[in-house]
Amino acid sequence: MSADRPTLPPVRLHSEAELARDALSAPLMARAAKLARWAERGVPVGVGGQILEEPLAAATEHLGLTGDEDGPAYTAEAWQLAVDTGLVEITETEESEDGADLPDDAAAGIATPGEELGLLTSGSPQDILDIWLGGMETVLADAAAPDLADLADQLTEGGELDLDALDWNPEEEAELLDGILGNLYLLTALNERPDQEVPLPALAASMIVPDDMDEPTDDVLEEVSEAMMRLDDQFRVLEPIGLVAYQPVDEALIEELDEDGEAVLPQGPGETSAAEPLTDEDVSRYGLVRLTPLGVYAVRARMLDAGVHAPAVGDLTNKGADVLLDALPDYPEALAQAESELWLTARTPADAARDLLAAARGDDERAPRRRLAAQQTLSLVSPDAEAALREVLDDRQLGGLARVWLAERALPGIPEPSQEMIFWLTVDTIAAQLDSADEEATTELRDLVQGLTEQHSGFFDTAWRVDHPATADVLEAMGRLHPDKKAAKEARKAAFKARSRQSG
Repeated sequence: MSADRPTLPPVRLHSEAELARDALSAPLMARAAKLARWAERGVPVGVGGQILEEPLAAATEHLGLTGDEDGPAYTAEAWQLAVDTGLVEITETEESEDGADLPDDAAAGIATPGEELGLLTSGSPQDILDIWLGGMETVLADAAAPDLADLADQLTEGGELDLDALDWNPEEEAELLDGILGNLYLLTALNERPDQEVPLPALAASMIVPDDMDEPTDDVLEEVSEAMMRLDDQFRVLEPIGLVAYQPVDEALIEELDEDGEAVLPQGPGETSAAEPLTDEDVSRYGLVRLTPLGVYAVRARMLDAGVHAPAVGDLTNKGADVLLDALPDYPEALAQAESELWLTARTPADAARDLLAAARGDDERAPRRRLAAQQTLSLVSPDAEAALREVLDDRQLGGLARVWLAERALPGIPEPSQEMIFWLTVDTIAAQLDSADEEATTELRDLVQGLTEQHSGFFDTAWRVDHPATADVLEAMGRLHPDKKAAKEARKAAFKARSRQSG
């Protein structure tokens, strides 16, 4: 596979306008914007823009959170986001500028609405998303930070801050969170239902349990348990910014601790300690999470910044047919069709068909997959492309798929293909499907192989002579796939002949 092949499956993104609306309606962002507008008359703040106790109470009331026990904390969090994203700007006081030591409750500056606030109402969707992405990065950093309660315990005990004692490594925490978000992104891309929620234990296990481990050990399960509880804390932090939709771990479950003080977890995926299957309700108690459409957009943006190739449906609309056909075989079926439809809308049927047919030619290793992708894309083209398909009826590589296209539309005057063309197309079609690891595709290929040999007596006597670069590989595969031992042996003999012919 070449270096420029996609490293991740494509995702379907919402429009920028939809994503911008989602960003503005995310609870944390909405509160930050509301506080920034409230700061029009000036709000006294401490060092670093921290809102002071008296204005904090007023801000909490402004947000309608006075009756909430966590209201002041939510308000302070929203205010800090407003500061970090430039929704408010700080003008330092003279005392602060002089470098004088200020009392804890003294104002180090005055906060007023910043330039970025205006972009939330008059800027483009991309402007809004840029502001949101900046805020999201701060929230991600907060989620990867150590437990503040542990920090407070160390400081109140009068000791020095000891990160080792906290069992916290900033780089490891950030990498773990990035890995978790990457796994969620991959699951979203591969899932036919992007809104499918992932159980928290399964997500934690995906980062910790080795792929070759059949039964997790007690130590590994304990590590999964600890990771799950850490993720529970992190997702609670990430949900208000709109990155994830999260159903937290049941509080009653958290309190059910075993003798070692660890949260009780299922003994394995889908099992309880008594090996009873978990119900949907049981699974939901352990936490459920998914990336929101805004979260998919954000994780993809971070991957692109890191140099990862993370395609999205629509990326290929303005690319040539060669780029399209090279990429489509690696796309899930539904997204391949969506990408093809967008590509076709930018071209006339005749131009699209000619470009696809020209790009489908070739004797290289990936050529059969390109031709299969071309055939699938051409199936979406209207009959207006008829002339373009008739132009290649005599082409050895394209004549077969052109006849299929014309026949599917019941168009008249389709010349009978030669036996040579039929066998060449058969080899080409099977070659295009050989490297699929999908179990369903393998079953379909096995049925195709069996059907071909049943319909054509002496199939292998003719097939080994087919002038196609993949003939020997196809026949060897038929020998592996065919359920009948005699036919499988004939296929292997034919493969030997084909390879001898090619090498000779």
